Amino acid sequence: MLNLQSASRTTTATDDPAANGEADTAFSRRNALRRLVRCLFAEGILDKTRLVLAPHGRQAWFPLWKQQAIVYFDDLEAAPADTFLNHGSITLLRADGMHLPLDTHEALIDALRDSFDFAPRDVGVDGLKADMLNSVRNDANVRMHRQGWATALRSDMAEAGVVRLTDYLRRHVSTRDAAMLLDQWGALEGHPYYPTWKAKPGLRDDEVLALSPECQARVNVRIGALRADMAYVERMPHVQDAHAWFATQFPSLWQAWKTGLNARGLCESDWLPMPIHSWHLNAHVRSAYANEIADGILIVDGPDLPTLPTMSFRTVLPATPQTAPFIKLPVALWMTSEQRSLQAKSIHMGPRISALIEHILKTEDGFGRTLEIFPEEIAWHYRNALTKDDAPGKHLSVVFRASVPALDRDDGCLPVTVAALFTERPDGGGPLFTELVEAGAGDVTAQDAAQRWFRQYARTVTRPVIAIYLLYGIALEAHQQNTQVLFDANGQAQRLLVRDFGDGRTYAPLLAARGLTLRPYAWPGILPTVFDGDIEPVRTFVIDACFVSHLHEIALGLFHTYGFSTARLWEILREETIAAFDAVQARVDPAFWAEEQRIFLEDPWSTRSLLRMHLLKYSDYRLQHGLTNPLRQGKEA
Repeated sequence: MLNLQSASRTTTATDDPAANGEADTAFSRRNALRRLVRCLFAEGILDKTRLVLAPHGRQAWFPLWKQQAIVYFDDLEAAPADTFLNHGSITLLRADGMHLPLDTHEALIDALRDSFDFAPRDVGVDGLKADMLNSVRNDANVRMHRQGWATALRSDMAEAGVVRLTDYLRRHVSTRDAAMLLDQWGALEGHPYYPTWKAKPGLRDDEVLALSPECQARVNVRIGALRADMAYVERMPHVQDAHAWFATQFPSLWQAWKTGLNARGLCESDWLPMPIHSWHLNAHVRSAYANEIADGILIVDGPDLPTLPTMSFRTVLPATPQTAPFIKLPVALWMTSEQRSLQAKSIHMGPRISALIEHILKTEDGFGRTLEIFPEEIAWHYRNALTKDDAPGKHLSVVFRASVPALDRDDGCLPVTVAALFTERPDGGGPLFTELVEAGAGDVTAQDAAQRWFRQYARTVTRPVIAIYLLYGIALEAHQQNTQVLFDANGQAQRLLVRDFGDGRTYAPLLAARGLTLRPYAWPGILPTVFDGDIEPVRTFVIDACFVSHLHEIALGLFHTYGFSTARLWEILREETIAAFDAVQARVDPAFWAEEQRIFLEDPWSTRSLLRMHLLKYSDYRLQHGLTNPLRQGKEA
């Protein structure tokens, strides 16, 4: 996912690598400032009511009473949902007449720290600065790499005689390959509310380029072996046997893996294939699981599987065979907010929720054929047969996510990961969504085309997300990274394609009312995902992922790109949200329906306080804040 305002750069690539590098670094510094300003005001760390906005234009002043100074923004855009987007320079105006530029995130943090609504410790502030610096460096290096990628894509498009990337992919690339190219192309920006959006402090510069999807990475996955009696396996009902399933999905790989075990005098039925990310193998597994290796529980030798990392970095798609499933893996690396382990909760719940949703989709005909999923068919993790402890397996685990039939299509629809919609086109002509708006524009004005496109888009997203929540209590984590939208040849959204269910939240009473159950996973210290009391945690999951981080960002992107002067796009989103509620009203308890509609349309939108968490060194992962609801009518949004 990404920050809209960092999605489109205004610098122009030249033939001078040094000049390009300086331009990319400068852009990435501005990108960091944009994110920091946005997060500080959105989370209420800075009091937005103290911000003085010019009556005309976009100048703004934020007083620093303790310092007898003012922070001056020469181009600060105020948008709905407490969104403040910095487009220009930031200056500290001191009482002694000194004007000091605040052109780095370090300088801005130092100037504003005394005005935070809490007093962060030095360790938290220093950690934030360091991670943001790492993020800026990675961002700049990646952008330099992508200049060559964009050039290659433009050349391919020109040779094929097409102007739009999406048209080129439809005509010249398989659906599977097109979806993966767009997924990697769209991995550039990161979550809009992560000020450390590209932080990977455990990697060298060359490793960032070699492993990151936004750099067209190709990563080997080692297929080791885990003793079957030392593993917990969760599978969907149609998967009868882990070995038979793996052999079917990876026939050549299975033979190579089996031959390797047999050469050691071992029987393959006593072991499970254990995919391990190549970086994770050398940086963590060999040392962290040295005892298991020595005791003959884990074998780290085996065949390598070439893969393409997706936007999530640690979920990969094998290069072959074409029907192979996605593989989600742990990587002992801090990225943005946390170390990317793969806990037992995800292993247990992913296949369970996948089976539940597949049953519902059959019952509901895909909610009018608007929703599809990537089911997590089977998963396993290391669990010692003697200790029965789930914790050690968080870095030795795997989830297999089916890619067929979602990416083996004959309906003409192109799956586009939502984050890719914001990423600049290879021709530099604006965000990728402009291609889709243009494709179906006809002879109407650009703004009218954008409104029409957004209405269909909002309808496609809200109908299934609201329906499965109100009817079954299931929260789809439909944010920019976990969601692909299927677009037809006219650029119009047709269906939603959602993935990643291991941390999905569900509300047991609504499931029970439909005659369904979901066995929860429980372990000390692990946050639950199946709730019985208040539905609030499930609702928040929907609002945060789908409305805050997805639909609001789409509206914001169109608003900025097409020069809207009113909040018409959020009015359209309100209308489509109401229509989504109306579509299932007859099947929902009236009091529950009315209260949920009021909350979605009127109450503040709850979302995670990621910057505050970072400053507090993640001592509490449950911190939230409310954003002024942009769908609320008659009130300032």
